Amino acid sequence: MKTAKIKYEGQIFDVQVNDNLSIVLPNGQILKEEQVEWLPPANGTMFALGLNYADHARELAFEPPKEPLIFIKANNTYTGHNKQTWRPDHVEYMHYECELVAIIGKTAKNVKRENALEYVQGYTLCNDYAIRDYLENYYRPNLRVKNRQATTPVGPYIIDRTQVLEPNNLVLKTWVNGELRQEGTTADMIFNVPFLIEYISSFMTLQPGDMIATGTPEGLSDVVPGDEVVVEIEGIGKLRNYIVSETEFFNTVK
Repeated sequence: MKTAKIKYEGQIFDVQVNDNLSIVLPNGQILKEEQVEWLPPANGTMFALGLNYADHARELAFEPPKEPLIFIKANNTYTGHNKQTWRPDHVEYMHYECELVAIIGKTAKNVKRENALEYVQGYTLCNDYAIRDYLENYYRPNLRVKNRQATTPVGPYIIDRTQVLEPNNLVLKTWVNGELRQEGTTADMIFNVPFLIEYISSFMTLQPGDMIATGTPEGLSDVVPGDEVVVEIEGIGKLRNYIVSETEFFNTVK
């Protein structure tokens, strides 16, 4: 089952999603993908991983971490499928990051790794854009790199965990204007989903709707206003968004 949060005719609905991305409203009405405004399917705290793929760490000339490098994203950074995100004016390098996201389904505290997936509601995708001009060091992003309004597309939906049998063996891809720019596999994660749930819940209480964004593989490149960026994860789906300039975004955002 796939569930999403959408806005239609001024109202917000929790809906079911078909394989062709058509929407089933609670009253049974079926809408096409382009007829609705897609909202982030979860809005809890996002625990995001830095350097969680060894190839990505090497790409940046860093040693792979010995334990998770985690940072937290504010929920106003999230935006939905098919929506705009923005590149700050006067920066040198902004790149995409295709990431598998695990959505927590029930309160998790001191969870053991072997039971961790029982606490997962399902999975979604995110594109965790980074403004690399402001990345200071190995110990990962300051706020200017990763916590800007509407710069983390999430969605389009949550797919139930029972439909994703091998979350730690999925192909990830990123397409920019139809060109394949990034390809990797979740099998190359240094710290997988069960490990991360055990690790985080050992010192924090995870709540329903919280998200764990598991990092990105190598294959980063710059993106600029006018680009269409699609991130794809095998068995999960595709998440699309469009890059605009800072000036255009803040002159049109409501």
